Amino acid sequence: MAAFRQNILAIVYDFDGTLTPKPMQEYTVLPAIGMDAAAFWREAEELARREQADPMLAYLKLLIDRIEAAGQHLGPGDLRSLATRIRFFPGVEEWFDRIDAYVRDRSDGRVRVEHYIISAGLREILEGCSIRHRFRRIYASQYFFDQHGVARFPKVVINDTTKTQYLFRINKGRLDLHQEINEHMPEQERRIPFSQMLYIGDGLTDVPCMTVTRMNGGFAIAVRPPRNRRAHAVCKELLAGDRIDYHAIADYREGSALEARVRLILDLIIARIRHAKERFRSRQALSGKAQ
Repeated sequence: MAAFRQNILAIVYDFDGTLTPKPMQEYTVLPAIGMDAAAFWREAEELARREQADPMLAYLKLLIDRIEAAGQHLGPGDLRSLATRIRFFPGVEEWFDRIDAYVRDRSDGRVRVEHYIISAGLREILEGCSIRHRFRRIYASQYFFDQHGVARFPKVVINDTTKTQYLFRINKGRLDLHQEINEHMPEQERRIPFSQMLYIGDGLTDVPCMTVTRMNGGFAIAVRPPRNRRAHAVCKELLAGDRIDYHAIADYREGSALEARVRLILDLIIARIRHAKERFRSRQALSGKAQ
């Protein structure tokens, strides 16, 4: 007998600038090789412009080059260890327990929340961060490492637009990269409908994910550091362009404006799930399958 299965909601996060004030590389690999962050990003931008290369591929290549030039050995284990240096926005490490409890209480335990990261940063670093266990999946760029643990070539590259692929993986429940996501799947069979998703990002690089999520009935919030005029202007632009539902300072502590706005969206998603479940039960009853 069929059962209602779309009782999960997803919160999907960018990482750099969303959960952390600075890019993860600036806490980890760049200090480890003695590289000035501003100089590195300038060089990566110039390499991409000069070679007409994808900026993400240019950055990943330059990082390998600079690690080798510094005579460093930074294998997957080393990158995970460096992740202990990452610092988060206020309240991030306590956020997940509180949000999980809120969804559980508001839904009488009938809805659960899953957290995901989709990041252009390095998965090898993210796997070592203190909040790693909070996420059902972390999607991020990765290297091929040789038998000596040396990064040789990118094996996964995530940029602004390819991020959207992973939203569809979450939507269809096909989370592993070898699984096909382009074949048709009826909406009622999708594990987490887009209408039950919230995307949280920090700027223009998140626009494709924000747009895909909202165009398919979901929600998006932009976060920003406090007292940052440029970030505030970007958030206002996103709101004016109807790319987001809300924006807020990246303060994940209890009682913050961000938490209040996330809770509003969670309440709406929970109500949608209850509505969808009741419709499902009504159809079952009509066909004589009600229990």
